[in-house]
Parts: sequence; structure tokens; C-alpha cells
Amino acid sequence: MNSFPLDEHAGAHLDAIRQSYDTVAADYARFVKDPGALDPVSRAVLAAFAELVASSGLGPTADVGCGPGKVTAYLTGLGVHAFGVDLSPRMIELARAAHPELRFEVGPMSALAAGDGELGGVLAFYSTHHLPPAELPRAYGEFHRALAPGGHLLLVTRVGEEEHQRRTYGYGDGDPAPFDSYRLPADRIAELLERAGFAITAQTLQAPEEGAKRPVAGFLARKPATGNVP
Repeated sequence: MNSFPLDEHAGAHLDAIRQSYDTVAADYARFVKDPGALDPVSRAVLAAFAELVASSGLGPTADVGCGPGKVTAYLTGLGVHAFGVDLSPRMIELARAAHPELRFEVGPMSALAAGDGELGGVLAFYSTHHLPPAELPRAYGEFHRALAPGGHLLLVTRVGEEEHQRRTYGYGDGDPAPFDSYRLPADRIAELLERAGFAITAQTLQAPEEGAKRPVAGFLARKPATGNVP
């Protein structure tokens, strides 16, 4: 059940993201670190989220924008009943080949193939920054809709001062593909999550790692068990 029909503008934007990630999928899978090789803070945030959703017993966890499935598999290793969703069919092909025991499906994060309250967790790990700010309420609202009351969200993204960056190349060997990225202030993201009906339970802010320019913010949030429907 999808509560947010995709308008024509959003559809064109999603087509561009899909085509770009189909182009760079193989290089992306080689380029991006395995979660176990991430910094201690990132691993700790993932572990905290895994403990929350595994202990809640509320339903499966959707890893939205899962790419080649590395984080989906990592969550599974932490005891989470996780499945992956990605807009790019090529990414999903790679994820299924690497992790045939897990479930992966093609689709947009703003229209999840999940019923109301079906999920115990939603993970958006560096996957929302391609959405224009005007489309974030749609995505956050969809996370809220699909989560069971008491369910948990972890959103991790780079933050900035209302920045829009456009790249014309991809990962690894620099495949030619356009990528638009949007960096909002952490307090603006928190405000949008709260407007979508979430209660933020913890927030992290990491300084840029070597070679990066922007800090990383992590938001652990919960759909209240009763009331607070946006």
C-alpha cells in the first residue's frame, strides 16, 4: 500500500537517480566499504539501531537505498530481520548475487511496498541526500506510515548549509553519470522528522573524515506507540 502517489516531477528525478546508479553499480560495489570496516562511531550507531529493532519484535527492517546489500547483510549478522530496497535494478541484481539468502526488491523509498505499520525498523544509511529538500517530507512520511507504532528509524547523512552539489561522474573509475546531492543543516533534518511524526531519541554529529568536507549526522528516531499522527 502506497500513501504517496509519485508526481511527474518526482518521477523524472527518480528516473535520473536510477539511471545513474545503474551505470555505476559495479564500481560502487567495489568502492564502498563493508560496514565492518567503518569508523567506530558509525558501527556503534548501527549496532544500537540493530539492538533496538531486534528487541522490539515489531516486524522486519527495510534498508532503503540498500545499494549492493552490504549494510542489509551487516544488520542481518547483528540479529535483525532485514531486507533491502533500492531504486536501481542493477544494484538489486548485485545485492541478490552477493547475498542470495536475503530479500531485495526494486522500488523508491518514497513509495515502499509495505502495508501501514508493517515494519519494525527503517534504515536510511547515506541514501536520502539525492532527494531535493522539497521531497524529503514525502519520504519521511512514508517511513512513518510503514513503521509499526513503537518502530525505529535510523537516518545517517552528510549535512551542510542548504547546499546543492552536482557531480557528472560516478565511483571507482569515474563512470560518467550525473548525481545531485543536497546537504541540509542537522537541525533542519530533525525538524522535518519531527513534523513527519517521529520522536528523535538520539543524535550524533561526526567531524568529516579524512578526504571529506562535510560532517555526518545520525538520527535515531521512534514512531510513538500511540497518537502523534502527522
